[in-house]
Amino acid sequence: MALTKNGNLELRVCVATCNRADYSKLAPIMFGIKSHPDDFELDVVVLGSHLIDDYGNTFRMIEQDDFDISSKLHTIVRGEDEAAMVESVGLALVKLPDVLQRLRPDLVIIHGDRFDALALATSAALMNIRILHLEGGEVSGTIDDSIRHAISKLAHYHACCTRRAEQHLISMCEDHSRILLAGCPSYDKLLSPHNSEVYLDIIKSWLGDDVKDHDYIVALQHPVTTDIQHSIKIYGLMLDALVSFNKKTLILFPNIDAGSKEMVRVMRKKSIETHPNFRAVKHIPFEQFIQLVCHAGCMIGNSSCGVREAGAFGTPVVNLGTRQTGRETGENVLHVRDADSHNKIYHALQLQFGKRYPCSKIYGDGNAVPRIVKFLQSIDLNKPLQKTFCFPLVKDSISQDIDHILEKQSALAVDLGGTNLRVAIVCSQGIVVKKYTQPNPKTFEPRMQLILKMCENAMQDAVSLNCRILGVGIGGGIIQHNELIHGSTFCGAELGHIMVSLDGPECSCGSQGCIEAYASGLALQREAKKMNDDELLKGEGLTTKLSEPITAAHLINAARLGNAKAVAVLNKASTALGVGIINILHTLNPSLVILSGVLASIYEEPVKHLIASRALLPAQSTKVVTSDLEEPALLGAASMVLDYATRRTY
Repeated sequence: MALTKNGNLELRVCVATCNRADYSKLAPIMFGIKSHPDDFELDVVVLGSHLIDDYGNTFRMIEQDDFDISSKLHTIVRGEDEAAMVESVGLALVKLPDVLQRLRPDLVIIHGDRFDALALATSAALMNIRILHLEGGEVSGTIDDSIRHAISKLAHYHACCTRRAEQHLISMCEDHSRILLAGCPSYDKLLSPHNSEVYLDIIKSWLGDDVKDHDYIVALQHPVTTDIQHSIKIYGLMLDALVSFNKKTLILFPNIDAGSKEMVRVMRKKSIETHPNFRAVKHIPFEQFIQLVCHAGCMIGNSSCGVREAGAFGTPVVNLGTRQTGRETGENVLHVRDADSHNKIYHALQLQFGKRYPCSKIYGDGNAVPRIVKFLQSIDLNKPLQKTFCFPLVKDSISQDIDHILEKQSALAVDLGGTNLRVAIVCSQGIVVKKYTQPNPKTFEPRMQLILKMCENAMQDAVSLNCRILGVGIGGGIIQHNELIHGSTFCGAELGHIMVSLDGPECSCGSQGCIEAYASGLALQREAKKMNDDELLKGEGLTTKLSEPITAAHLINAARLGNAKAVAVLNKASTALGVGIINILHTLNPSLVILSGVLASIYEEPVKHLIASRALLPAQSTKVVTSDLEEPALLGAASMVLDYATRRTY
């Protein structure tokens, strides 16, 4: 780490690349780092199959991209069997310490799940060098899973591609604050505009002038190291199916894993390299390869490219065997997990070839690199190197510390009601320890000041009540996979402001016709006051004292006693709420609707009737019940805090 000309600290980053596949993910990041010379100093280390003639000496494409290679390490022990993979890891472990000691990087960026990457992570971790791991948390179903998860445990920071991968890392007790949901860096290129004239030239250069767009196949099959013989058998069946299918096919040689030598023998035994329909190649530059995948009639094999990058184009894919079991895929992928005959594979090709599917962005939105660069800029090297794990609380803590034994883990819950603001201290047993209620001011500033004051008072009281406040939860939201949905501008789940009429009553939000403007306690109170002013609220058995404030309860009581005007107001409110709930049912399709609050019993039957008569048929059977909890909004808000905080306790 050094000072830049501006006096800022410069992060020395080492990017280590092992093969053509990981370079396609690392190169965009390397360009991003290179574009910020005042923030970073970049070193590039090349090892693994990049330096092998049989695999195309792919280190040259790194040099062609104008990156200076700081060190080239020959780490592959040839043999292409299990023992050779282990020996390659050992050789890398012998050679890497000298390189890392010479370069002295602040951080090493490592991609994926290869055995070479495991050697890199082991070396960097033991030499007290911070590690950023790309694509951790994913599941594919082979030994790659074990290697990927092992690298994640050694890594200090994570840049993952999908929400599910992020959740897997959290489940593995990785610190959420050190996990970046970035998307796949290769998608930054995949989702950029493509020149139509260029891709036609690329197709012709690899497959000949007579090949048309969407009328050829890309095949890429790798060994499955946990079941080598079976994967070799599937490879032979795939080749037989492709020969029978009689379409121009670009086939890439398998990677260097154990079993690849036998797969190449199968290819040569079937004379694939000399077959007029096939073009067998060892390496294609990534920019050209993605164009070939984008415009293929189908891709076949077990490469992660088929379930990841191909989805960005909607290219149909036939995925063979178990190598990608567990990967998230778009609808473009047809799995043939038990590929026990070439007829089954042939039939899958018939079903897929020539189709086009919707483009999938499961693995990225094209903005991964800016996120990763910003994440790197935020790394504070003054923080302790030793990583900590966030273990979930699996049972009540048994402690010999009397303060801890007596202390109640709690949350502050806030409910912003139309009439009142409420704050409560809620302990982990779901008990409201203390509640605070104040009338809701009419304008924003006084409202915020009052909320802060109420929270401040609650925090002070929590000390005397022996409650340790773990966080603050605010009622109202949509929870998916135990996480709160914020929306792009933190305006998600404003369910009370679903509009059910364009010219309805004015709402506190400034609009008209919101559910809240019809069905909230404040809305009913407003209607009750209007009726009282017009002397329409009185009736047989109903009296109001001059000093008594008019509330929604007066309106409800009048309706129960047969006041036609009050009944009409409640019917309109019930209809507005029912329409709003139907909109929610059609959007989220829950199995249960729970109404809570003092008005829940009033609305229950009308809402049920409206859903049964006006919702789409699949939603008409949705169950509607009322909550028997005393403070459901406060308890729900507190539960989010308590669940989040306790499942990530150190």
